[in-house]
Amino acid sequence: MDFLTLASNRYSIRGYDPQKPVEKEKLFRILESGRIAPSAANRQPWTIVVVQSKALLQALTTVYPAKWFADAPVVLIVKGRKNEAWKRRSDNYCAIETDLTIVMDHMILAATAEGLGTCWIAAFDEIKLRQILQLTDDEVVFAITPIGYPIGNEVVTRPKIRKTLEEITEWL
Repeated sequence: MDFLTLASNRYSIRGYDPQKPVEKEKLFRILESGRIAPSAANRQPWTIVVVQSKALLQALTTVYPAKWFADAPVVLIVKGRKNEAWKRRSDNYCAIETDLTIVMDHMILAATAEGLGTCWIAAFDEIKLRQILQLTDDEVVFAITPIGYPIGNEVVTRPKIRKTLEEITEWL
């Protein structure tokens, strides 16, 4: 499938089949997509955390307590190290959020290509997540995603409603 079709087919899924595990081969291809993601100055200041253990998946429900989230067989978390990320000299802008976002986006699109559902989640309890993952002061997480097979009416075929190119494009 071409890239525009893939991107158009990606939806936020809020219903996962807890009885259907994600195959290792698919998970490895998704992780590989994250591994090859670009980063500022090729610093690659990230670690991809793959949560599959029942105990840790249960602990993550305190971070994001939605029922549908608890049903996902896998949760991916991309954590980054601010001190390893590229910083712009003129204003000390740190590219960590951009780098982590690119990794997560690559993996979410790869999951879609594998027939799996994801949901970009940034509305998590950061303090609880820091405790569960035992993050250092330098480590940050901007998004997490469940991964699994969509269940029931979560298989989406509706068209996306987006602004037109004219509304979002400025030609100079």
